[in-house]
Amino acid sequence: MTRHAAALGLLLSAGLLASPVLAGVIGANVPAKPITAERIAALPAAQQPAWKAYLARSIAQEKADRAALAAELKPGQAAPPPPGGGHGDNGMALNKDAAWYGSAEARHVADVIVSFQTPAGGWSKNQDRHGALRLPGQPYASDNNSKHLSEADFDAARDPKWGYVGTLDNGATITELRFLAKVAAQAPGKDGEAYRQSFLKGVRYLLAAQLPNGGWPQVWPLQGGYHDAVTFNDNAVSEAAGLLTDVAGGEAEFAFVPADSRAQARAAAKRGREVILAAQIRVDGKPALWGQQADPFTLAPVAGRNYEPPAMASGESADLLLYLMSLSDPTPAEVAAVHAGVAWLKGAALMGKAWTVDKDDPSGGRRLVDQPGAGPLWSRYYDTQGKPVFGERDKTLRDDANELSPERRRGYSWFSAGPAKAISAYEAWAKAHPAA
Repeated sequence: MTRHAAALGLLLSAGLLASPVLAGVIGANVPAKPITAERIAALPAAQQPAWKAYLARSIAQEKADRAALAAELKPGQAAPPPPGGGHGDNGMALNKDAAWYGSAEARHVADVIVSFQTPAGGWSKNQDRHGALRLPGQPYASDNNSKHLSEADFDAARDPKWGYVGTLDNGATITELRFLAKVAAQAPGKDGEAYRQSFLKGVRYLLAAQLPNGGWPQVWPLQGGYHDAVTFNDNAVSEAAGLLTDVAGGEAEFAFVPADSRAQARAAAKRGREVILAAQIRVDGKPALWGQQADPFTLAPVAGRNYEPPAMASGESADLLLYLMSLSDPTPAEVAAVHAGVAWLKGAALMGKAWTVDKDDPSGGRRLVDQPGAGPLWSRYYDTQGKPVFGERDKTLRDDANELSPERRRGYSWFSAGPAKAISAYEAWAKAHPAA
């Protein structure tokens, strides 16, 4: 068992509870460690300068972002309330006909996007971009604080009034950038200059936020906890690398990007691909899946929220496999990673099982039941032995989803058929990319 797999096994057993042990409880979740000066000081000397510079850049940028927002208000003036939240594409559809992006509706969305861009160059998440432009002094982010926080919660914000001020979570920043590029392509000359400048600022944000190991955190400037980890959740790393690859190509709506920015984007995308390979967990020497997040220094999987264990994640792994299969120039190592990852998913598929609403639970909780002909289905998380792992808000880890509280059985997708999409795509891909 290699370093990542050993670390995964250790993390999943580190919190084993003393007697009496509750039925099905196999351990307690432990929080992800943030990027700190102390952790950097423990790295090999050759690695420290890059990480020190990265942390200093993050601290300085957060101070600058806060100062810029405060400067928009007159002394004693109250700040406008945060913008309301939203879901879906938040008004930033990326699948319209090209001409639509020149419409007044699209221009308004783009204007709203520009108004909410942080001084660092990123955007927050869960906001309706069809709404009003940001007012002077209005927060860049909606209220994204969890409504289910418990004592010492992993998801508790360091500053409840300053969270996700620049993030790749839920497709944020990447979606704004792609939308701006489409609108700018339909607005040549001065009409589109504000959109192009905002886009370039966003690209600089991605370059600044990239970790020294090539990954991207969920939030930048850094927010602490699991937000500092290399984030595969919501395709943060692959979407950032994919956008930068498109920028580097300089084609279609990205043709306006200067040559030096394209070169920087190309180098950053390459490093993003490299960290994906480096973070693939190996079991008995063989590549398997990826974690939802990876520690920025060790690349071992780390916990997310209280109920999200440091385990192999089938959904994020399937998304990464689809990304690797989309590459026009995969390296031999990337080809091998795909073959191994798909093989692991195939071996873990559940047949004859369904994750369905429990008829005996009035709250609508789900339950894993036998259902002839159903499947394939995958657990969201696995340990290195291929056993599913589940979590509660109280940080206990369990081996049986049916023993979770009704709230957790109702409020989280513990099983999914999503990986089937990657396996389906693999069948055609493998013919063009045979295993070595």
